[in-house]
Amino acid sequence: MHDDRTSTSYWALRLVFGIVPIVAGLDKFTNLLTNWQDYLSPLAVRMLPVNPGTFMALVGIIEIAVGIGVLAGWARIFGWVAAGWLLAIALDLLLTGRYFDVAARDVALAVSAFVLARLAPLHEGVTAREAAPSTGTRAPA
Repeated sequence: MHDDRTSTSYWALRLVFGIVPIVAGLDKFTNLLTNWQDYLSPLAVRMLPVNPGTFMALVGIIEIAVGIGVLAGWARIFGWVAAGWLLAIALDLLLTGRYFDVAARDVALAVSAFVLARLAPLHEGVTAREAAPSTGTRAPA
């Protein structure tokens, strides 16, 4: 069921969680916005099976995929991925002993991604069950 009362919120969140991850993901290859490796905790660096630069390139690919997924109309799935991803980033930032402000921002963004994931089923098509006409009667058991 489409709900015009939530449409503006859904589209605003869909655009943000589509465009921003793509931009951040692309920047993992150029470091024009920031040096992304600075945000890795020492614990994460020690645990990585690859060097931090390679890891950040993989992170960039994942972020680009999430952004494309959200823009393509799969926010009901990729909204949850973004929420979990942002919580993992916030945890890593807390482990650095710095960047607490960025960690707090990422938790707020994770909540926003959660809201997107919850709104998405209202705006991304209907399921077969929702599309089936209701007769108001139950089938015999």
